[in-house]
Amino acid sequence: MKSTTRGTLAAVVTCVAAAVATPAVAADGVPVAVPLEGVEHSLNMEMPRISGTVPLITPGSPDGPRYVEGRLLPERALPQLPVTSDLPSLDLRTPLPRVLGDTFDHLAASTPTSGLRALTPGASLDAPLTAPRADMLGLPAAKLPQVAVLTPVLQAAPGATLGLAPGL
Repeated sequence: MKSTTRGTLAAVVTCVAAAVATPAVAADGVPVAVPLEGVEHSLNMEMPRISGTVPLITPGSPDGPRYVEGRLLPERALPQLPVTSDLPSLDLRTPLPRVLGDTFDHLAASTPTSGLRALTPGASLDAPLTAPRADMLGLPAAKLPQVAVLTPVLQAAPGATLGLAPGL
């Protein structure tokens, strides 16, 4: 096979792979359903319906180190990484026979997706030396080293609903 044919074939395969992978990357989450139809047919009874989504995590760009006057090392030497996502959603519907009457009723519980924002832990350090001082002929002075741990942050507003109604 000629090198031009191989190059053309590689370009076509790359384009096809990119076209197939793009919809998966653009989604906010992956839907998941628990298949219980086989159990429902084999036992001849209604089974619960369980479905949900598993969210995809999106990392953000971290704030880089900040240079502060009077320090030898930059502030936030290990920056915090922001991460955004959704909380997983869940939808559960299960039959409850003859609770509210003669027909099958159902109990429904669901947790809708809600936003989640997080920051990973970070660190800030300072060397045990000061900046060069003019009164010491340009030599640094000794000082105590400083270490700070930047705490992680987690923000979310989860919710859930619970219902009881006729039908499945």
